[in-house]
Amino acid sequence: MTITDKEKILAFLDQMYPDVKGELEYTKDYELLIAVVLSAQSTDAAVNNVTREIFKKYSTFDSLLTVKEVEFAAYFKKLGLYRNKAKHVYNLLRILKEDYNGSVPSAKEELLKLPGVGVKTANVVRAELFKIPEIAVDTHVSRIAKRLGFAKFSDDVTTIETKLRKALPTERYIKTHHQMIHFGRYFCKAQSPQCKKCPLVDICKEPKKKL
Repeated sequence: MTITDKEKILAFLDQMYPDVKGELEYTKDYELLIAVVLSAQSTDAAVNNVTREIFKKYSTFDSLLTVKEVEFAAYFKKLGLYRNKAKHVYNLLRILKEDYNGSVPSAKEELLKLPGVGVKTANVVRAELFKIPEIAVDTHVSRIAKRLGFAKFSDDVTTIETKLRKALPTERYIKTHHQMIHFGRYFCKAQSPQCKKCPLVDICKEPKKKL
């Protein structure tokens, strides 16, 4: 990728999404953690539909601790992998209570010890809650990074994250992460990208452009 191409991409993202933020709804740190765990193989909209009901009914950390695993499963049934997610949420709440006094830790190594928390989830939590410069590579970020030439189509998520960290200024990590998600979710979609309207089409490496 040339410096000119990168500057064009970042300028376009800034123009299109100047003040973009994450779309998961939460008011407390543990609510965000739960929402991100639930977002695996589920859309943010679907997660919000589920968590609105739960977080309203169980508005405190201690009240959430009273929910049984089978009850979580019933709430999560509309989400993918809902049984695993119910188990993860049930167990991580207890670990947060016992080991962290009900708070979400900021250290990545501590987050990765929690059930259902992988690198992507840890990066989202660190960036969103603690404003620590992180790049979480989800399906949208992965697709956009490959199409725009930040990464190869054969790269795995770890390699993509490494390449994005090298390509982007540290102070842009969080903002560009959100911009790439929105660009991938609403414009440069997996199956129906708006290539004809895209000013980055000349940079795009996608072999099957919709022109």
